[in-house]
Order: sequence, then structure tokens, then C-alpha cells
Amino acid sequence: QVQLVESGGGLVQTGGSLRLSCAYSGNIRGINVLGWFRQAPGHQRELVATIRDGGSVDYGDSVKGRFTISKDNAKNTVYLQMSSLKPEETADYYCAADPVYLGGTWHSDSWGQGTQVTVSS
Repeated sequence: QVQLVESGGGLVQTGGSLRLSCAYSGNIRGINVLGWFRQAPGHQRELVATIRDGGSVDYGDSVKGRFTISKDNAKNTVYLQMSSLKPEETADYYCAADPVYLGGTWHSDSWGQGTQVTVSS
């Protein structure tokens, strides 16, 4: 089992930046992919970015060019640097280990508790 704890959320103005952190622990040797997701009220959980063990990254179309995912293996932490934030990106942001897309939704055995990001207009 992997435990994940997100931090860094808060209130930011439109166009601002924020960096989220996700510290992971437990059975981390088996992790192949770490991902950031977000969920706004009334919406499904949405993929934001993923990073593989080898370092390759993928982004959701809406955040390409504005968000950057990275990880520090020495600190067992994955980061999400967000810039040019928009009000519609207000959501709870979650990290997950080895997420899979199945049946129209994202699944993982290990989710963090989430951190709230509010982008004011």
C-alpha cells in the first residue's frame, strides 16, 4: 500500500501560479506512474498530469504549456507547478499512484486526501 499526502493548495488570483506537492510513502518500489488529478464540484475526476518512473510525462490537453509535473526521488515527492491559472481550474487536486482509466473513470488503489485550489476571478 502507498500513502500519499498533498499540500500546497490555496487561493490564487487568475493568472497566478501555485506549486502543489505530494509526498508518497509505503510500498513505493512498485510505483510505475504518479499522477495529478482534479475534481471540481459536479464534475468527474480529470487527469492533469502523469510522470512515469523513467521520467516521461503526459499532460491533459487543457494544461499543456502551463503546468509542469516533476518528482524528487530523494524526497519521495511529486510536484505540480501550475501557472496562468484560470477560475475554471478551481477544484480539489489529488495525486495517485499507478492510476488506470477504466469504465470512463480514473481508478487507483492509492489516492491522497486532496488539496483545494481556488482561483479567484
